[in-house]
Parts: sequence; C-alpha cells; structure tokens
Amino acid sequence: MSNSNIKKSGDFKKWLIVGLGISFISFSFYAYQIYFTANFNLNKEKDSKKPSVYLLIPTGGNFQNVLDTLEKHKWVEDELSFLFLSKLMNYRDHVKPGRYELKPDAANLEVIKMLKRGQQTPVKVTFNNLRLKRDLAERFGSILEPRPVEIYKLLNDTGFVRKFGFDTTNIVCMFLPNTYEMYWNISAKELFEKMNKEYKKFWNAERMAKANTIGLTPVQVSVLASIVEAETNKPSERPIVAGVYINRLKVDMPLQADPTLVFICGDFNLKRVLDIHKENNSPYNTYKFKGLPPGPIRIPDIKTLDAVLNYEKTKYLYFCASSTNLGYHAFGETYKEQINNAKLYQKYLNENNIR
Repeated sequence: MSNSNIKKSGDFKKWLIVGLGISFISFSFYAYQIYFTANFNLNKEKDSKKPSVYLLIPTGGNFQNVLDTLEKHKWVEDELSFLFLSKLMNYRDHVKPGRYELKPDAANLEVIKMLKRGQQTPVKVTFNNLRLKRDLAERFGSILEPRPVEIYKLLNDTGFVRKFGFDTTNIVCMFLPNTYEMYWNISAKELFEKMNKEYKKFWNAERMAKANTIGLTPVQVSVLASIVEAETNKPSERPIVAGVYINRLKVDMPLQADPTLVFICGDFNLKRVLDIHKENNSPYNTYKFKGLPPGPIRIPDIKTLDAVLNYEKTKYLYFCASSTNLGYHAFGETYKEQINNAKLYQKYLNENNIR
C-alpha cells in the first residue's frame, strides 16, 4: 500500500473516531437531558419560590389521561422526552391512580419513577362547623375523588351504616371534626372505614368510663354535644350548658332546647323561636318529647364532646340568653329565675326590634 493510501486510511479512522466521539457525546448529552433535566412545573422566575402542583389521576385513568392533564395545565415542557422515557420505563401500561406532587423543576426520571410506583402525596382533609349529612358529603367530595352524591348515598344506606353500629339518623356521629391525612383516591367505603377507626380511637377507655358515669352512650354524648354547641359558641360556657341538660335528663324534664326547633324548621338564620314552633310533632322537638332526639342536630367538634364528658356540676336547670352580657347566658336554679331572665331578654329583643 502506498504511503498516500496509508495516510488516507489513517485520516479516515481518525475522523471516524472523532465522529463517533462527537455522536457519543451528543447522545449522552441528550440522554442526560431526557433523564435528569428539569421538565415539569418549571420555575422560570428563579428569584421567586414556585409552589408544587398536584397531578390527579382518576381511578381507571390511563396514560392519555396523564398526558391530557399535563398539557391542559402546561406542566410539562418537553412532552416528547417524557413520552420516550415513559415508553422506555414501561410506565404507559402501569398507570396508577392518585394525587402526585410535581415539585418545581422536576425531571422526567424522578416523576416517572414516582408515578409508576404509585408514590402519592396524601391530602389533608379538615372539616368542622357542619350541620347536615349533605354538608359532610359536600366537604369530603370537594377534596377527595369520591363525589358528594356517592358519599351521601352511603350516609343514607341503612344496611351499610349498620355495619359500623349506627343508623342513618346518627351516622354523622362517627365523623369527628379534625384534620385527617388520607389518599385522594380513597374510595367512599374506605373513607367510612377510616373514620370509624378514628372514632374508635377517640372513644378510648377514659372517655368511655366518663360516658358510662353520666349514663350516656357515645352516640348520646354526640347528640347532646350537638345541642350544646348549637346553644352557645362560647367554649367556656359549654360545660355549664351541658350540665344543665344533664340535670334535666336526670329529673326526667324535657330538654326544651331551642336549637332542636331550629333544626326541625331548617331555617338556621332563625333568631327567635315562637310558640308555634313548639307544636311540631317531630321527634326532634325537645319541648314536646322528653329525652334526647334520635340524632344530632349538627356535627359537634371534639372539644364540645369533651365539654359534655367533663360537664360542670351545678344545680342549674335553666338558662336564657343574657340581656347584659351579649353572646353569653344567664343561668338559674329555679323557674322563677328563668322567668325573670327571659323577661329581661325579651325586653332587649323588643327594644332592639329583633325578631
């Protein structure tokens, strides 16, 4: 072989090696970008702190649902690289439902690994100050995957709630207002099971002993607490009000709780209960029927439940809204004291044209 041919052959090999090196470097760089470069929830304004966003994949959802959501919210920058790596990592056939946190500047690899493993971020569910079953269903349904209508249906399913030891009039007693962590795609039935576990955890031996001492079941404590909470929004008064009602129960006196009449008529803005309201034949009419009503008139919070269990022991049998200390109540041991207090308050209402 001539020297010129040898030189040409050596040049070709040299350029081939250079070309392959450049190709390898280019491929490696692109591969690195596919795997590790920020591609989700990009923080384009580096000086400001960008919050995480949450990808919701519904039960029964598929890879197309994931793509549609990412595109809709513009959470993915390079869709092609996400598609390629999803195929390579076999994620497309292993989509799992749930709520997934997309941190600022997340890369394909970490996101796909998280989605494929089903590593959800729990959602915190807080509820309080709720009155009715539909309010409870709406609250959970606005945060979790199960729709309000599905939750409401179970709340009214006699056979289903019986499994937890309740009926449809008192099932809301099982739902204790608090903040709970749970997965977004929890089923409606699993939600009930979780709340039942929390309910049993709340009703520990100490609380059960206090309820037994009073002569009430946990459900009855909840029913009474619902009335106490509706009577006063002053936590300091609740143990006293609870004591009044417990005193009435002990002497077989009607509870005569105005909030139960408000519950019957369904007008929660009613400011003044009249004699006509007391004629209603509802079992929730505590003027007409002795004892506790069949279910709670609202969902009492934990502090009110404890206020009933730790009620203040007094001789009070009566209380009336105070005409001098607005928002609070005037308490009395005798009916005469009650009449005087009531007259003072009625006078206040009339003078201020409150109906």
